[in-house]
Amino acid sequence: MRHYRFGMIAALFALGHLAFVGVLGALALTTDHGRPLWTVVARDPFFLGDEDAFSVPWGLTVAVLLVGAVQAWALWQVLRGRARGEPAHRGGRVGLLRLALYLQVGFGIALFASVPLIVAAEAYWFWTATEIITGLLQAAVVWLFFLVLRGVVSRGLRLFSLVAGLLACASGLGQSITGVLGLDTAVFTLAGGYGYVWQAWSVSILVAQARDSRWSAATVRIGVVAQVMTFLKPGGSMGISTGVFPWAFAVHTLIGAVSVFGLVWVARTAHELANPLPQPVPRRRPARAAARWWPVAAVAVVLPLVPAAVNLTHGMYLWIGPRGAIENVVRVEGGGTPALTWFSLDVFVGVGGPALLLLVTVLRRTRRLVRFTTVTLTVAAVVAFVSALTTTPVPAVSGDFFYEGVQIYPEGLFTRERDGELFFGVSPSWYGAALLASALLLLVLYPAAPAQRVRRHVVLAVTVTLLALGFAPVADQSLGPVTAAEDCAPYEPWRGEPRKPELTSDQRFVCSYRQAGLVTFADTTPDAVILAHGRRLCGVYTRNDPQEVARLQTVEGLRRDALTYPLAQICPGADAVVQAAAAEQELEDQEWEDDAQRMCDSTPRHRPLIRAAKAIRIKEPQWTDYGAVETYEPTEDEADPFEDGVLDEAQRNGLVAALPGHLMVLTHPDYDLCVTLETYTRRPPVETKGWDHVVEVGYRSPTGEIVLRDDLSGTGFPDLSLNGRAGHYRIRVHYDWFRWKGKNDYGQRLLIMAFPGKGDKPVTYRARRKQ
Repeated sequence: MRHYRFGMIAALFALGHLAFVGVLGALALTTDHGRPLWTVVARDPFFLGDEDAFSVPWGLTVAVLLVGAVQAWALWQVLRGRARGEPAHRGGRVGLLRLALYLQVGFGIALFASVPLIVAAEAYWFWTATEIITGLLQAAVVWLFFLVLRGVVSRGLRLFSLVAGLLACASGLGQSITGVLGLDTAVFTLAGGYGYVWQAWSVSILVAQARDSRWSAATVRIGVVAQVMTFLKPGGSMGISTGVFPWAFAVHTLIGAVSVFGLVWVARTAHELANPLPQPVPRRRPARAAARWWPVAAVAVVLPLVPAAVNLTHGMYLWIGPRGAIENVVRVEGGGTPALTWFSLDVFVGVGGPALLLLVTVLRRTRRLVRFTTVTLTVAAVVAFVSALTTTPVPAVSGDFFYEGVQIYPEGLFTRERDGELFFGVSPSWYGAALLASALLLLVLYPAAPAQRVRRHVVLAVTVTLLALGFAPVADQSLGPVTAAEDCAPYEPWRGEPRKPELTSDQRFVCSYRQAGLVTFADTTPDAVILAHGRRLCGVYTRNDPQEVARLQTVEGLRRDALTYPLAQICPGADAVVQAAAAEQELEDQEWEDDAQRMCDSTPRHRPLIRAAKAIRIKEPQWTDYGAVETYEPTEDEADPFEDGVLDEAQRNGLVAALPGHLMVLTHPDYDLCVTLETYTRRPPVETKGWDHVVEVGYRSPTGEIVLRDDLSGTGFPDLSLNGRAGHYRIRVHYDWFRWKGKNDYGQRLLIMAFPGKGDKPVTYRARRKQ
């Protein structure tokens, strides 16, 4: 701390931030008040929504505390100032550049610290104003870097950085100003290359700093990390809208919170401009390892091309595609620059691009390049393995494949084969195996120096061992049959699907246990694991030990009574409870049905005043699912019965309406219905006595089949037509709503008369009384 001008002050700020975050972390771990910790560290109040009590999972709380520690380190780096001693006098341009950089740091800290205040005061204009001021400052920084780097790097690199930096600044300022004016234009976005132009300027400055003795190697490395974090950092935030914790959004928010390396790089760049000039160190040419075993080197170069060649022969050029958790997070919740960058890497690795990097490494063989290549290949292999392990199968249904999120893949790239399956390319694990094998071959061909070999070999051995153990199945996770979600779906012949084989009792339990949602299993979890878990819970359920049940609810969050139905198929104790409940429900249903039958039997029989051609008294009580029975007959104009307005017309008179080919009668959906149907050869006398509502309408039957039904409940009445006669009918509907003393508090009685007759005009003989 004494080595820097403001070291003590910076240490106090950093330690204060760290202590404050630690206190809030302890509060979040012991209570449900995680909002203060999240607001202070993540600086994203939108994520929390409007909930007062916000519980952060303990694992995420630990991650937030680590992010807070990184922020404290950033405060120390930014506030400590330059090194003590007489500052180097390097001209007014260097002073102006330091001033502009410090102003940038000040604006960055102010913006970082004021997020909650801006949201609370709804002063969002402050962000736009800050963006405009920062853009002007950045333009000045670009110009001053162009001047300060004169004589240090080539003119071509300086001109490139000047053009790229000014173009990026103009793009950013244009977007901010057009946003204030409410103009919607993509010109400035295209000019800025979606952020890639600014990345190009940053990389050019890092290259210049690496060649300038005024800046340390640590500053350059921090700048590189800052550029990597820029690619990973998502745009925007998302609030909680469901009961499921949004892990993807939480991770993205924390990536944004830990993206302080750019601020540290700017501050260190300004600090070190005033440091005393270091002693010149003669540049050494990088040592090159001797060429060894060229067939092995050739194998290392060719390995990444093998899965790429298989993919390309099938017309696929992607490494991963829309598969796996990492790709899903980048595409669905990320978007913008991260999604485009991911797609570029996906194509680069998919066509065998790593082979170019390996070829350059084998030809040059410098230690730094070998280290960079092996680390890059290892990281890519880990991404491939994670993507392969988190890939979920796509159901084989008809239609084009559609994926959520940013549409970064070309339309029509993923087509279904004849068997209905989608081809995304070979599994990413093949790419991972090839990349990891190439990295190991590089380490064997070009080992580190003897002084560094032991420590690094230990790290490599431990890493490889852990990786191998991670993919080896353990005893209670042995491989076996897996019942997929599509296997649990019921057979639906109307979809044209082939008949599925009958599920075994174990498979039926697995399906019901997964669908219950009490315990979440991965889609690739073997059935044996789920069965073992269910049998363990069956033991807890059967013993019904109070302490064991309490521990189950405390540790696993499972209540004993919630396990009854999910465990019934494999647990006799739970099955007995289910059977008893089913028997009780069946007895209650039977009593209800018997009461409804007695109700219909007690209603008076209708005695026609003239001889009916056909009279049917339906013995069993009827019911409707949505309060209507209707008939559909095809017509010449092929009218849509759901759009012809018959329902609206029936609701106007409250009972019946008709159009050619469509007849509807309304009832109450919650009470049983006693039905009588009568068909006459001529018009019967009007009867209203004993009925609450009587309406007659005209109906034209195109086919001579008038069958009223309710498809949802399965209710269907006998044919009302006169011996299959097509043509014009008059339909008279009698409705009675009456009190019944039984389980059915009320009942309905319906008498429908049909007879030949012309005329479409509806006639109400008795209006419905108020019930």
